[in-house]
Parts: sequence; C-alpha cells; structure tokens
Amino acid sequence: MSDTPFGFGLPPEEPDDGDEGKKKDQESGGGQGPANPFGFGGLPGAGGFGGGPGGPGADNPFAAMFGSLNPNDLGAAFQQLGQMLSYEGGPVNWDMAKQIARQTVSQGSPDGTKDTSVGSAERKAVEEAVRLADLWLDDATSLPSGAGSAVAWSRAEWVEATLPAWKELVDPVAERVGTAMGDVLPEEMQAMAGPLIGMMRSMGGAMFGTQIGQAVGVLAGEVVGSSDIGLPLGPAGKAALLPVNIETFGKDLSVPQEEVRLYLALREAAHQRLFAHVPWLRSHLFGAVDGYARGIKVDTAKLEDVVGQFDPQNPEQLQEALQQGMFQPEDTPEQKAALARLETALALVEGWVDAVVHAAAKPRLSSADALRETLRRRRASGGPAEQTFATLIGLELRPRRLRDASRLWASLTDARGVDGRDALWHHPDMLPTATDLDDPDGFVHREQIDFSELDKMLGEAADKPDLKKPDPKKSDEGEDKNKGDDAE
Repeated sequence: MSDTPFGFGLPPEEPDDGDEGKKKDQESGGGQGPANPFGFGGLPGAGGFGGGPGGPGADNPFAAMFGSLNPNDLGAAFQQLGQMLSYEGGPVNWDMAKQIARQTVSQGSPDGTKDTSVGSAERKAVEEAVRLADLWLDDATSLPSGAGSAVAWSRAEWVEATLPAWKELVDPVAERVGTAMGDVLPEEMQAMAGPLIGMMRSMGGAMFGTQIGQAVGVLAGEVVGSSDIGLPLGPAGKAALLPVNIETFGKDLSVPQEEVRLYLALREAAHQRLFAHVPWLRSHLFGAVDGYARGIKVDTAKLEDVVGQFDPQNPEQLQEALQQGMFQPEDTPEQKAALARLETALALVEGWVDAVVHAAAKPRLSSADALRETLRRRRASGGPAEQTFATLIGLELRPRRLRDASRLWASLTDARGVDGRDALWHHPDMLPTATDLDDPDGFVHREQIDFSELDKMLGEAADKPDLKKPDPKKSDEGEDKNKGDDAE
C-alpha cells in the first residue's frame, strides 16, 4: 500500500538542478504537499496564479492565486475561488478536475514535449495499425474484433474521453470522505454548523477535483492508449492511440517507429476484444474497485480534531490531515479479499493481453521480444499509470503477478488450444484464482466445470410449458370457452 493511501498527492518531480533545487523548492514551500494543498501555484499560466511552485505566495493557496495582482489574472482567480466555494455537487468537483487536467496537459510533459493536434497523416497511420493488428489477432484468439473504430487522440482528447471512467473509479472513495466530514459533528450541532459543513464539503470537492485533475493531466502525458492500466477507460468499441506519446515512448528503443506503433496497436486491439466480448468483465473490475473502496475507514477521532479546529482561512489543514493517513484500508478479511480479487482480475487481463499479443507479434515483428520486455519493466517499476491509480483511489497495484498470469495463459494455450483458453472468459467462476497463479500447472490440467452445459439446461428448463408465464390472451380465450361450455 502507498504511504499516503488517500493523500491524493502526486509524487514530487525532480527539479532541473538536482538535490540543491529540491532543497530550495522545499524551503520556499513549492511543490506538492501540505504547504500548497490545492496546487494552484503549479497550474499552467502560473504567472497569473502566483508564479508557479516556489513563486510568490507559494506557501499559501490563496496567495498563490492572487500573487501577481494582475487585474485580468486576479479576476480569473476570484472566479475560480467562487467556483470552488459555491460547488454543491458530488464528492468531487469534476468541472474543476477537467479544467485543471487540461491546463496541466497544456504545460507539456516533464520531458519537454507539448500536446499537439493530431494530423490526418497520424490518424491514417493509427487506423492502418489497428486494422493490421486486428488481422494478426485473428490467429491468436477466438474472440472477434472489438474495435468498431480506431481513433488517434491528443492528450487533451484523452482527458476528455476518460474522465467518465475516472469518475466511476474515484467517486466511491471520495464519497466516504465527504460523508465523514458531515458526520463527525453531533447531530444537534450540525444545524448550527451548516455553513461550515457546507464550506468544508465544497473545499473537499475542490481539493479532490484539483488533485485528480493534476494526476489525470500528468498521466495524459505518459499513456499510449486507452487501456494502459488494464481498465477500459475510453468509450466502448474505440481503439485509441496517442501518436505524440507513442513517439516519445519509442524514441530511445532503437526500434522503427512503425513497429512500436503496431505493437502498441496490438495491445490496444486485444484489450478491446476482451472488454467487448466478455460482457461481465468491466462491471467485475469496477465492482472490485468499489468493493475495496467500501473498506476504507475514516479515523473519526482525528477528523473530529480537524473539524473542531478548522479555520476557513487555513484550508490546508484538510490536506495535511489527509496526508497524515487519516483514511486507511481496514485490515479485515473482507478488505484483503477485495484487494486480492482486484489484483488477480487485473493480472489476468494483462496476462491474457501479454500472451495473446506475443503470440501474434512474435512471428511477424523482429522487435517483439524487446518491446514486450520494455512494457513489462515499465509496469513492474511502478510507472506513471500505477502511481496515478494509487493516487486516485488510494490503492497501489504492483503487477507482480503479471508474469505468472502470462505464463498460465500460455500454458493453457499449449494444453487446450486457443478456443479452450478463451472459453474460460465465459464465466467469472471459470477463471484462475490467486492460488491458481501460484500453481499454474495444477490449474491447466484440472478438470473444469462446463458452464455452457449448465446454461443449456437452464435454457431448456425455461422453455418448458409449465415454467412459462401464462399468456393473458390465451387465458381469456380459455375462460370464454369454459363459459360457453357452462352455458351449454
């Protein structure tokens, strides 16, 4: 688990001048942390919001907003402050999240690359890569194509397209925070403290929106498609790739750009097949996230202290409380089971994609092995996707079972063939468990329950006349006939 499981704070970025710069940054109150809970100092156009991290007023979120005193920027800052305090929606201010994510994207990524509009040549290259990838995958899996269309996204377009999925992932955890904020006061005091509670919830929604917006904006500078973290973040049926990030990803690999694009298109198209033709999978994964979120408990004693001493002029108290570990997962069998279920499900998805893509690419791409290992190391080293996932829902997912899952799917292919392997996706109870990942050979050679026969039996039973619902029309006709018989 992350040291700040619900801190919603991004990992600090390395300054250009190394440790000395980091020291100066910490002394000046810049960077992410309690000194700047809302992060406005680091927003794009930072000159208008206080000069950026370490700039004027960086140790105070409001000073960071008003530091330059430029009339135009000051007006925008007041408008944003008004939006923050007047927010009355759910646990996360998603309008603010989207705004800040797009602003973060416009800054460019740490490597200096900027977001650009996707040109017609890049769109055509992505469409052709996905089309060819789907042809190759036909030999590697029995699941048909799931990509109704192929799209090339800019980073800003990725933000817009994936925010609905982030909302579904984050809201369950943030909801517990908002509820706890309103419940810590005795009921008789809540009426008197109504404005304070409302302000706290508005500030909490803005705080979550700000941090989530920053996290999603940073992630937009790293992802290469819509399924990098093993979850369907984009619209169903759309295989999406980000040309500007693909170019950055392959820059130092000594692999032709066309091969990099095609390999990543194989992964995106494989994810699309799985999520399109395993209808229960999306709800299973998101349900596992929600199940884990339900086990997050709030240290109400600590929160009561914060509420009792809450100063509206010092809103960073809320952020400091979060970063001190106020929200922790419960150490219960149910919570451990929820975590294991989620980790195993994601490992099985990623392992299946890894095995299928390797089978399709190995005979056709000379760089298949190198690209496969690069992506595995990217996941195993705790890349940006994993860090953002931990930031947003308080859950750090180490893909330590990815190689185990990939080996298991490959062994299943050898033992049962492509059709037998993919048939396991017909029902969640047929999938390997965490224990099976420890003993893949035992699972591969174990006799499996044939759920298709059970479904057939249930279907036949439903077709029997005595189990069918009575037809009102026929019942009426029968009653009329009986009445006629009585009359005779």
